[in-house]
Amino acid sequence: MTIPRRQLKITQGQWKLLHKDVWSDQFVNALYKKKGQWIPAKIRVRGGHTRSYPKKSYEMTIQGRTVHCNAEYDDPSMIRNALSFRFFERIGVPSPQTKFSLLEVNHEPRGVYLEIEAVDRLFFRKRRIPIQSLVYATNDDANFGLISPETKRKKPSLFDGYRLMIGSETERRRLESFISNVNALGPDRLQSYLATHLDIDNYLRWLAGAVLTGNYDGFNQNYALYWHKKHRRYRIIPWDYEGTWGRDSYGKYFGSRPVPVTGKNTLTKKLLAIEPFRQKYKAILRLILKNVFTTRKLSPLIRRLHGGISKNVETDRTRKYSAAQFRSERRFILKYIEQRRKVVLQEMRKL
Repeated sequence: MTIPRRQLKITQGQWKLLHKDVWSDQFVNALYKKKGQWIPAKIRVRGGHTRSYPKKSYEMTIQGRTVHCNAEYDDPSMIRNALSFRFFERIGVPSPQTKFSLLEVNHEPRGVYLEIEAVDRLFFRKRRIPIQSLVYATNDDANFGLISPETKRKKPSLFDGYRLMIGSETERRRLESFISNVNALGPDRLQSYLATHLDIDNYLRWLAGAVLTGNYDGFNQNYALYWHKKHRRYRIIPWDYEGTWGRDSYGKYFGSRPVPVTGKNTLTKKLLAIEPFRQKYKAILRLILKNVFTTRKLSPLIRRLHGGISKNVETDRTRKYSAAQFRSERRFILKYIEQRRKVVLQEMRKL
């Protein structure tokens, strides 16, 4: 597979400004080469702990379109995000599209990057999904609970941990009301409330995906919520799935028991305490374990993703992992799938 090149031009002054304060979200000016023409672009450093790494991840805005260029610096396979989002698509959860590229800045190679589609208006327009609001879960306070996991105290606002990307103040209050009701209503009233305010099937498929891929950080942050304009319910989208398939977000071995089959966060706990929803979740898990989450089904995808970038990754001097480590990751991920299946099937008996 030939990996496309993404070429940028940026002045020395703008490049220095871009990296002067990596924790700033300030964009700087650049030029992007498209079909032989240099067009204006904006670029900034993005990410969490990865901002301090020698190989940065970037967000670029080109002709109104946003592209996230991830260095995938902590992932020795470099395919975990891409694999996760394709897996979610296979189980019926809309997810960002991805593709690999070779980044060049002022004709200097910057290595292999993973381009991740932004979850924005264009994302929904392409999929013909009518939305009224979009909210990003940005930190652990986005746990659908009343208490902050960090301070162990009551949150000053139930909107803590979220960022409103699309929608008015009314949408902010809608989410606060939703979280309040999730925590205040008894099981009987909560069942009918959730059935009319949350797309249960979508949420349980997302939960199954997070559980099977083992995304420890995916329950209290790293997701997007949107209010479906037609169906009048919340739906959820995964985001940032680098720490998965047997490794954490720093690339360290995490094993096949990263999260319980019941997941985490207050909404999940409340949802699974309701018998019909719990049985539906078990049925969804069984179906995915039978038809999607198997080495036979996923091996061709893993081989295609991994093999498609192997030549470029193994010669990429911007990465911290050896070529041997990269080559071993395909088998590592397949072994994780085998072991994770056994763990989940065992834990499902307690559901």
